[in-house]
Amino acid sequence: MSYLGGVLGSLLSALFIIFVILSLGYAVGAIKIKGVSLGSAGVLLVAIIVGISFFLFGEKDAQNNLIACLFKVGDKTVSLWDSSVKSTFKIVQNLGTMLFVTSVGLIAGPKFFRSFNKSMISYVVMGAGIVLTGVLITILISWIDPNMNIAMGTGLLAGSLTSTPAFGAAEEAAGEFASEVTAGYGIGYLYGVLGVVLFVQLMPKILKVDVEKERETFVAANTIQIKEDGKKRFKLEEFGFFPFFMTVVLGLLIGSIQIPLGGGKPFSFGSSGGTLIAGLIVGHFGRFGKLDMKIPKQTLNLMRELGLVLFLVGAGVPGGVNFVSAFNWIYILYGIVMATVPMILGFVLGKFVFKLSIFNNLGSITGGMTSTPALGALISTAGTDDVASAYAATYPFALVLIVVACKLIVGLPF
Repeated sequence: MSYLGGVLGSLLSALFIIFVILSLGYAVGAIKIKGVSLGSAGVLLVAIIVGISFFLFGEKDAQNNLIACLFKVGDKTVSLWDSSVKSTFKIVQNLGTMLFVTSVGLIAGPKFFRSFNKSMISYVVMGAGIVLTGVLITILISWIDPNMNIAMGTGLLAGSLTSTPAFGAAEEAAGEFASEVTAGYGIGYLYGVLGVVLFVQLMPKILKVDVEKERETFVAANTIQIKEDGKKRFKLEEFGFFPFFMTVVLGLLIGSIQIPLGGGKPFSFGSSGGTLIAGLIVGHFGRFGKLDMKIPKQTLNLMRELGLVLFLVGAGVPGGVNFVSAFNWIYILYGIVMATVPMILGFVLGKFVFKLSIFNNLGSITGGMTSTPALGALISTAGTDDVASAYAATYPFALVLIVVACKLIVGLPF
């Protein structure tokens, strides 16, 4: 029995489950249906299914309100979703976010500050348009539907825009209705992630865009000659791990800065916003005194992909648990509307008002929706990292706006 317990404990360990999800996720992501595939987002789909399974095939522990597995070793229930497993997936999510967003910042940094032009205004307006449209829809639905209070609506909005900082701000401001915010976030998050991933892949096909030709034009338009100063600088190691990890450290420091908003918890960029800003800065300067801070492209690509899939695992499993625990068809429909309408409006603004290229347009939408997985899907679809610049330009503004908006509307009298 002790041997069986050891085997069962290994099979049900968080680390084992994580690597099973990664393996199956890449297999699912490789499946193409009419030229469309989930790619890395296949990991998210598998992670969500695992999370749903944790709930459906488990039982609630009344004392701890945890989801426990039905398997037993002797007289002891082997828990699949206890506090330690929850914290493990949270750590995996945060680690993935930092690796991915830091990589995006470092990749975009060399061109980002050198390409400030009138298109930056369009990115800001698109980010504002996406967020404010979602806010107006949330308020309208909460006003029309007497069965849904504004706290649930705010949670749906934060989930639809996949914004954990907005969720945290709304949950704190909701007071006694915090559980409604949590439930809404769990419901809205599922489509909020998968919807944007599919949107950035389907729009080029719907519009019959010649992706190869568009890529050539896009890359040529974003080509910037960066002059080297010719001075010799020293590297601590060949892979660029030192400057990468130092960028993460800087990002965490930036993300921890508290910005007072008044009337409650102050705003901070958090690990995602802070590491993005740090990556842009370090990527732009590429040095610190005589120390070379440039990182090989292969290292950045590896860190970006690894960070993305770790984020998808860490967010997907809890997302699946939260989704099924608060399942409601009408709320799912509301979440779909809150995510889809802002995306469409943003795309229309980018295409017909600001005349952005398809890749800059979609890049800005991924930033406005604060969607890490969607950017990964867009990079794969576009075949170039340059789309990250539009994401990086839109993301910080959209992040601040959605956090402030959720903090304000959660207390409206609906």
